Amino acid sequence: MSNLLDQILERFNALPEDEQDEIRRLVEDATDGPEWAWVENHGPQKDAVETLADEIFYGGQAGGGKTDLLCGLALTKHKRSLLLRRINHEVRGIEDRLTDILGTRDGLNASNHVWRRPEGRIIEMGGCQYENDKQRYKGNPHDLIGFDEISDFSETQYRFIITWNRSADPNQRCRVVCTGNPPTTPEGLWVLKYWAPWLDENHPNPAQDGELRYYTTIGGEDFECDGPEPVEVDGEFITPRSRTFIRSRLSDNPDLNATNYDAVLAALPEELRDAYREGKFTASQKDAPQQVIPTEWIKAAMARWDSKPPAGIGMSCLSHDVALGGGDSNAFARRYGHWYDQIIVEKLKGFVDPIDLASRDITLMRDGCPVVIDMGGGFGSGVYSHLKQNVQGITLYGHDGAGETRKRSRDGKFGFANKRAEVWWKFREALEPNLGEPVALPPDPELLADLAAPRWKLTSRGFLIEEKVAIKKRLGRSPDKGDAVVNGWAYGEDAVTARIRVARNPTAAPRINLGHASMKRRRH
Repeated sequence: MSNLLDQILERFNALPEDEQDEIRRLVEDATDGPEWAWVENHGPQKDAVETLADEIFYGGQAGGGKTDLLCGLALTKHKRSLLLRRINHEVRGIEDRLTDILGTRDGLNASNHVWRRPEGRIIEMGGCQYENDKQRYKGNPHDLIGFDEISDFSETQYRFIITWNRSADPNQRCRVVCTGNPPTTPEGLWVLKYWAPWLDENHPNPAQDGELRYYTTIGGEDFECDGPEPVEVDGEFITPRSRTFIRSRLSDNPDLNATNYDAVLAALPEELRDAYREGKFTASQKDAPQQVIPTEWIKAAMARWDSKPPAGIGMSCLSHDVALGGGDSNAFARRYGHWYDQIIVEKLKGFVDPIDLASRDITLMRDGCPVVIDMGGGFGSGVYSHLKQNVQGITLYGHDGAGETRKRSRDGKFGFANKRAEVWWKFREALEPNLGEPVALPPDPELLADLAAPRWKLTSRGFLIEEKVAIKKRLGRSPDKGDAVVNGWAYGEDAVTARIRVARNPTAAPRINLGHASMKRRRH
């Protein structure tokens, strides 16, 4: 390549000066358009530009040119772009990088963070610091929506905002591009589930970097489709959207790779070094101060999990975290001794009759096991009442998190401010290495985030766990899976008791006094 370049330069220098000037003018004219404002680096960054995926996650190591990718796409490929960072004031970093690329701030309205380019492109920049800030972008279409550091955003923010990834121009490509390093807090673990084929080492059908996978949503849950062909959902044909992940690397960014930035990353604490320098999506998260259950304890319980329940042990408990509407989900945790089955989550489209949920409990319970209903907010009272009145011989518990308790921590030193604090702390003690129980939890990033989210403080009454509403604000959703698992440990039987009960009564089927239809007639 260098020999060819030398030959070209030699021939150029041999030309008359007026011909050299004309060639220079032609080159300047050809490279003066907006498409030359930014050129992607060869390698992963170029792959991210050229992929046909609808939703792209470009991430991994720090310094891989992630923010540059968003800026470059907005400047060269899209007509109307929205570039977001979670913290509002951090949007200035995007403005500064665009200024570096363009060499000017002409066209930037700094007060509303909108950049209007001479060629007609519009680049809007914003933050989404609080959960409800997502409403700012409602109904405002953009053919490019970029999330810088996607794991800082909540899943609900992401899903809401990308609803308006569209364009009235049929020739304009639309896409969502996310950039980011591996999450370092439990709140960001949702990205591991969303891009699971690329990031979850336990995924049964892993995908290669850049490979397209296709998804649609059924009943509020993502389902992977066989390909891009429309699929029928509730009598309507829906076209799946494609996702991919492309790993960014510092070594592929010539601007930073030539500096000592790698040495800066190498000096970070271990959990941050694994995430930012090595780009490991399985790296440890740094626990929040006064986090109830350490993240590593939860991961250890998930590492013990096997896909089959322990032999000879019946279901020890069915735990139901109840939702009746408002966009929340019903979560069902099924425990067999120390082993939990996959958590069932059923999202609601509207109000659901408590009788239907009581019937669902009957369907899921096995071996005549105890059932615990979360009574928080009064949502579970109807379900509890229907089960108590119509299922003969059922062992039924109603969990009132606000209720009083006289139990104490394992060492006897501390009490609990309420029943909620007791059950969470007891589950913490069950997971504690060397002192706890061999609890086995299904590997699930959302469950991991739920269990790692709550924080505690010590009050005059003992340990107090933060309210569910505070956790919901931080996660962007209700921690339904975590609550169902914790309650299932507090109220169910141990493995020995479950084994004896099943041995004495192998069928252990509940006796229903009234059929489902009769229950409804009685109610009305």
